[in-house]
Amino acid sequence: MKFVVSSTALQTQLLSISRVIASKNSLPILDCFLFTLEGNKLQIVASDTETRMETSLEVGEVEGGGSFAIPAKILLDPLRELPDQPLSFEINDDNLEILIYFHNGKYNFIGQKADVYPEQKTLGDGVVEFNIDVDLLLSGINRTLFATADDELRPVMNGIYLDMNSESITFVASDGHKLVRFKTTAAKIKEERAAFILPKKPANVLKNILSKESGEATVRFDAGNACITFANYTMFCRLIEGRYPNYNSVIPKENPFKLSIDRVLLLNAIKRVSVFSNHSNSLVKMQIRQNDLVVSTQDIDYSTSAEERIECQYIGDEMIIGFKAPYLVEILSNLSSDEVNIALADVSRAVLILPTENEEQEDMLMLLMPMVVND
Repeated sequence: MKFVVSSTALQTQLLSISRVIASKNSLPILDCFLFTLEGNKLQIVASDTETRMETSLEVGEVEGGGSFAIPAKILLDPLRELPDQPLSFEINDDNLEILIYFHNGKYNFIGQKADVYPEQKTLGDGVVEFNIDVDLLLSGINRTLFATADDELRPVMNGIYLDMNSESITFVASDGHKLVRFKTTAAKIKEERAAFILPKKPANVLKNILSKESGEATVRFDAGNACITFANYTMFCRLIEGRYPNYNSVIPKENPFKLSIDRVLLLNAIKRVSVFSNHSNSLVKMQIRQNDLVVSTQDIDYSTSAEERIECQYIGDEMIIGFKAPYLVEILSNLSSDEVNIALADVSRAVLILPTENEEQEDMLMLLMPMVVND
């Protein structure tokens, strides 16, 4: 078989789906891209058995058709160094010898048989389907992915929980210390209620690809797998099985003390001050009073300390509360509003961090557990 394809177009598609390929695969064939040529359409697949990405592109000067596999490294590494130009592929159907001709040279190697590449399983009974804007799906993943856990004992916490009903879709992630809940009424399902847990790896792959896409995505899922289709790609992934904790039960209903502060000022102050914190706990103290907030930290072992004062609006009792600096930085970095509202109760209870203004049809909430402060 023969075909001609743009080197830049091919590299772009390969790089996008190559993130699926694991560094160590149980099956050697999974180190490869699977190519299938039908007419002038070249379909390319990458998989690690848990997650599978498919994409396609138009090719020219086609002769014949069929399937073959090429090791990802042997194809991607040279493509990165080639300027944009046509690539002519010639594949010997008998021995899978592959010749790639370009402007001033050629590559010659042996491909692998396509029939040993794992086939994609179809979705089973009880499939739920809905459409969601690509930008909205990306926003939901972006705002929650950082809060997922790496917990071997509780695998359900290692992904993004999509909680859906006929009125809204809610993205949730938590690692036990912080929790993010992003709710949108701009997307919904026909069913009364449905949910699934999207694992971290496919979520990361989607995060990288969706930023370059537009339009709508179609999401279909059953009890164990999901299929997400958008303009140029289709993703199949195994879902995390198990019951996600009742996230609404850990969100405090009454946090009477209210703090309003410039998000960027607070974020930058915490970044600067945390440099001087004890590296074993990264504790940052916040002394909150009526019109100002003092952010401070110290490391007794190395005799270092830092303190910054920021203007704020606060209604409540004066308190000194502690947080793990990296968690607070992550939360503030993943909010987009100019100001944030922080709702507190006491130094031992969860704190709510909310944008002062939500985008239309969106409701964003972040929760963070404080750390013990030893005066």
